[in-house]
Amino acid sequence: MNNHTGTDSTLDWGRIRHLLKIGIFAALMVLAGDMLLGWGVADPSVTELPPMFTRYLSVPDGRIFASALLGLIGIPIECLCWFAVYRMIKPYSEKDAHAYRAGILGCLAFGGCGVHVPCCMAVYLVKRFYSDHPAIVSQEILRWIGWFLIPATLIFAVFFFLTAIVQIKAFLSGHTPLPRRCWVFSVLFGFLWVLLMRVIGDYGITNALATGWISIGNLWMMGGLLAATKHMAIRSRERKRDR
Repeated sequence: MNNHTGTDSTLDWGRIRHLLKIGIFAALMVLAGDMLLGWGVADPSVTELPPMFTRYLSVPDGRIFASALLGLIGIPIECLCWFAVYRMIKPYSEKDAHAYRAGILGCLAFGGCGVHVPCCMAVYLVKRFYSDHPAIVSQEILRWIGWFLIPATLIFAVFFFLTAIVQIKAFLSGHTPLPRRCWVFSVLFGFLWVLLMRVIGDYGITNALATGWISIGNLWMMGGLLAATKHMAIRSRERKRDR
């Protein structure tokens, strides 16, 4: 635990925990959308597409639309709720806080409209290209992804990893009021989740949960930090009561 008790007392723990709770709700919303989009299994009878794309051929249009809408709304809320972490970093390191805020704003700008919705569009186009021109579906969808999805994804990735790395660094450096061990509550947990789902195998539920790896990482991060801040909020209320 850090020893900056004076700084700790200036933090609005009620607001921080409120943001974390909203972030958990938003992560569940986006996870629901990701699972609607990703629930399916590879179809070995389809040779015109890479196996990872064939599982989207059975996704109804309604699920694609619902996934796009849930992500369009939920992802910006997730990103805004990362300001709970920003609030914990700022009193201890302006440099880390500035970098973290830049990452949040970048993810906010590119996460929903720039990456998630175009991913849903790609699934929709896979189905349409395969239905109308199965012989050229792979060529057409890869061209569309290369032109419209990959550029935004690469930009989003820069801000996403900036945010995740700065957060880990801030916790390990003692630039938050929480114990250094809380660095493990990182959105990057989602990578481990994907590996676990891939090891289990090609099933509807595992593919759906793997699709929502960022939301799983958010749930891990915000849920863990919410638990870790409980005693800080209690101490803050006790200080106010004793004044």
